[in-house]
Amino acid sequence: MSIKTILVPIDGTEVSRTALDTALLLGRDLAAHVDVLHVATDPKDAVPLLGEGMSAAIIEEMIQLAEREATERTARAEAMFEDARSRFGLAAQESPPSGEDGSAALVKMTGREDVLCAEKGRLVDMVVAARPTEKSDASLAMTINAAIFETGRPVLIAPPHLPEMIGGKIAISWNGSAEASRAVAAAMPLITRAQSVTILTAENDKTSSTVAAELVTYFAWHGVSADSRNLPGGSQVGEVLLEDCKTIGADLLVMGAYTHSRMRQLILGGVTKHVLANAELPVLMAH
Repeated sequence: MSIKTILVPIDGTEVSRTALDTALLLGRDLAAHVDVLHVATDPKDAVPLLGEGMSAAIIEEMIQLAEREATERTARAEAMFEDARSRFGLAAQESPPSGEDGSAALVKMTGREDVLCAEKGRLVDMVVAARPTEKSDASLAMTINAAIFETGRPVLIAPPHLPEMIGGKIAISWNGSAEASRAVAAAMPLITRAQSVTILTAENDKTSSTVAAELVTYFAWHGVSADSRNLPGGSQVGEVLLEDCKTIGADLLVMGAYTHSRMRQLILGGVTKHVLANAELPVLMAH
């Protein structure tokens, strides 16, 4: 299946700019359509305990402040969208089919970004989201979780800095899990176009060294020649994985998300958590 529709949420902040650029770069290179989702917060949500211990004047002031902030963010998102669409040469288009160079549309809604991203993300081929940083809102993590767990679609995490290209040299974190399998299946349109594909496997009590060879054979049936590398096991797999991506010059990492218990990873850490916090290259994830 080809990648023809992409969804990227933006909130009008600088953190979301790279996610927007990443999505439009893919839209241009894959001749795909990109829906750029901007969700304005309902001003009434700014007063969670409406009426409790607050005067009417204070409540009204808080709502007005939230309205002004939402208006300003929407204006920034609109300007950001038009600037990026122009730079990547995508046509402004809302209905199919997409043009030869791809197309893009700004979709403005009101509500909660994570909820609306989950709903709209179920009918696209890929969701793109910014990687959380110290400057990003806490709501970004909620949006990423919704995209990974509630859309049934692959999620591309955009790094803080836009790469020159995506998918020229692809690294695949492979442990034979169902999640990793879904990620590979979702990435096949990119894998079959790649200049090089490298399978990275950390052998442990649950992952045999033979799983990499099996994936090499699978790719061969699709006309893809892949290499494989073994990584040292242990508790620092995430760190070693990202270091190896640098070593081979990968510009895209494909991996399963939360292949172990999500609660265990959130509390104790894990590969997914480390990659989400530290990756400097685009990461395509699937759960």
